[in-house]
Amino acid sequence: MSGLDWLILGLTLALIVGYGTWKTRKNNNLEGYLKGNNSENWATIGLSIMATQASAITFLSTPGQAYESGMGFVQFYFGLPIAMVLISVFFLPIYYRLKVYTAYEYLESRFDVRVRAFTAFLFLISRGLAAGITIYAPAIILSALLGWNLQLTCVLIGGLVIVYTVSGGSRAVSLTQKWQMGVIMGGMFLAFYYVLQSFPEGMGMMDGVQIAGELGKMNIIDTSTDIDNRYTLLSGLTGGLFLSLSYFGTDQSQVQRYLGGKSLKESRLGLMFNGLVKIPMQFFILFIGIMVFVTYQFNEPPIVFNKSATSINTGEYPELVKIENEFKELHSQKKQILSNSDISADFPVNIASPKTKVTDIMARQNELRTAYKEKLTELDPNYEAKDSDYIFLDFVLKYLPHGLIGLLLAVIFSAAMSSTAGELNALASTTTIDFYKKFFQKEKVSDKRELLISKLLTVAWGIIAIAIALIAGLFENLIQLVNVLGSLFYGTILGVFLVAFFIKYVKSNAVLIGGLVAETFILFAHFTKDLDWMPKIEFLYYNIIGSLIVILTALITQLVINKSFKTKT
Repeated sequence: MSGLDWLILGLTLALIVGYGTWKTRKNNNLEGYLKGNNSENWATIGLSIMATQASAITFLSTPGQAYESGMGFVQFYFGLPIAMVLISVFFLPIYYRLKVYTAYEYLESRFDVRVRAFTAFLFLISRGLAAGITIYAPAIILSALLGWNLQLTCVLIGGLVIVYTVSGGSRAVSLTQKWQMGVIMGGMFLAFYYVLQSFPEGMGMMDGVQIAGELGKMNIIDTSTDIDNRYTLLSGLTGGLFLSLSYFGTDQSQVQRYLGGKSLKESRLGLMFNGLVKIPMQFFILFIGIMVFVTYQFNEPPIVFNKSATSINTGEYPELVKIENEFKELHSQKKQILSNSDISADFPVNIASPKTKVTDIMARQNELRTAYKEKLTELDPNYEAKDSDYIFLDFVLKYLPHGLIGLLLAVIFSAAMSSTAGELNALASTTTIDFYKKFFQKEKVSDKRELLISKLLTVAWGIIAIAIALIAGLFENLIQLVNVLGSLFYGTILGVFLVAFFIKYVKSNAVLIGGLVAETFILFAHFTKDLDWMPKIEFLYYNIIGSLIVILTALITQLVINKSFKTKT
């Protein structure tokens, strides 16, 4: 990185943090700190909702996901617009009527304090873990590619977030997220422009789309009904719908964003804005990854994108050198075919078409890449072989001009900060309202003291998130890891809320038993899924299964309780 990159990175982050801190310096009570005095318009709400969800993981991992697997991941979001409508119609009016600080307050008025505490506790676990990962994800990638110290990078990201989140609360989070989304999308459009500029002379975007399509990267819709298939039209419209209902409708990190709206109408418009824009935005980010894939068909890619994650000098090992040389030779052959042939042309069956030749070369390159990673892992047990999260940043560092590299790194930091800030704010709100004030505050205290306690809890959760980031492991593609974590808990939480909203027959004991049974089953199913006797269920379906188990168990339990009561009387 050049001095110009460092200057742009530093100035961008300083301006965003400074703006949020200055604009919200006069918060002096708990309502202003946690709900922003209900002053946000629909645009701020909509952008804040998007920024809370769109962490750095989105902009680092999603292009890599597309590079490796194509456009199919966009199906994950197909249920989201439907969820926005349902939340606007059924969830929002209840929250506004009761004037709650957190979604879980409603559950006490509908059931009892045990149900409120149970769901709030599940939220704290899931969101606390996610907050650590949203810090860790960009930190580990930046540290690997730029040579930064991982621990210091985690502390830097977490520390910057704590500063303005503690100082300004919910309004600071919303205001900074609005500008962070501007930086993020501006940076991504510039990155897209330079991806196209890296194509061979005379080749345009539609040529890239044609090549990507012929090589199987533009398949958007998968109509299969197998529940062990992760991203399909069915899983997106069912599992994705339930996940979105739970995340946007019951997760405090999102609920808090629209509870700060000026009115019910403004909050609804903010949700509708998110429903309209989210799928096109994710499509665009995935499409950037597809165009990066096309670029690397003509510009030589590294055999592994995360080579810096090992201290081994690969040039000293003949086996690795041999694999790498064959990989480069295959790339030269593939480039020549793509440059001189129309891979969409039809050829007689007995003649190998350019498309067949290219796909055969790609298959061999994948074999070589796997063999190379296996050898690296054998030589260095600490080497992290999964490197799809490094693909986009590798392109940025190689092909973007100085200055824009700093801006794209600011995009990554901004995304990490915006998502983490929303999470810390929500974690502190839930801890303050649903636990401290409910169970530990024995007498009325001043606004100043309540505000201090909430700020201290924000700092505490920030430290916990940094600690989780420092000890986290990179298990799989990070965009998937965050969604898997959420799905372990969201189905149960949503099931409790659906019972609360729509099944008045069910009381507190029954729904609590239903929640405990559902959560136990989901955790058991997930952590035993690799055993031969367990059916393979992809994580999106956890949201449906968890919700249904809560509802059915609660209904049956309530029926048993009622019959038992009638028998006794």
